[in-house]
Amino acid sequence: MRFTKHTYLNGFTFVVIALALGRCGYDFAHSHDNTKDLSPVEASDSTNVSYAFASGDSIQEVSTPHRIYSVPSFANTFPDNNDVQLIAANKNGVRPPKNRAEAERRLSELVYAGANPYFHVDKMKQSIPYLVPKASLLLQDIGRSFYDSLYIKGIPLHQIIVTSILRTDEDVANLQKVNRNATENSCHRYGTTFDICYNRYKTVSTKAEPRRLVRNDTLKWVLAEVLRDKREAGRCYVKHEVKQGCFHITVR
Repeated sequence: MRFTKHTYLNGFTFVVIALALGRCGYDFAHSHDNTKDLSPVEASDSTNVSYAFASGDSIQEVSTPHRIYSVPSFANTFPDNNDVQLIAANKNGVRPPKNRAEAERRLSELVYAGANPYFHVDKMKQSIPYLVPKASLLLQDIGRSFYDSLYIKGIPLHQIIVTSILRTDEDVANLQKVNRNATENSCHRYGTTFDICYNRYKTVSTKAEPRRLVRNDTLKWVLAEVLRDKREAGRCYVKHEVKQGCFHITVR
């Protein structure tokens, strides 16, 4: 089944409505309960948060959030350079489109990846949000695993931010005019590759429930754990890009 932009937007709307209805039902059920809700005890970002259930004068601890270990070294854990990722891109990707009009016509090969509840896509000037299905699934799984990891570590939810996806030949040529280090034979041309920035995240919050601030370094450590697991599972190659401030990822 091929997913288009329209399909993703409809799916995203359905998820939001389902979550809202679930929350309303939860609030209604607990408004008739004499006990207090499950709530986190305020602490720092170092995962010293403890969850407790208060009943009368007694407080019973029900769970302890997992610790953050991150990875020993970003450079050593994510060493996959362009030549390695390019082999996977050629194997799993599409024939690079010449321009965006051609990319839009090739929806039988590419799926829209610009709207998803598990990640946020930046406004992009040099790329467009289309991926091969296998890469689209990987990106969604990374975002979902990041959510899960934040939850079990007692950290407020944040979305990862995707800064670059598919680049057409025309996009690459324009990028080289402003960035001399831009590679002509970029993995981004094949619809297999995307960049996730590690110094910015989108907070998942509402006006009614503002989230406490979390350091970007803390979120990067958690994201690194997720990406290490995906890489070790043989699902992707990852390069820690220092100058670009992102993880450069290609599906395997």
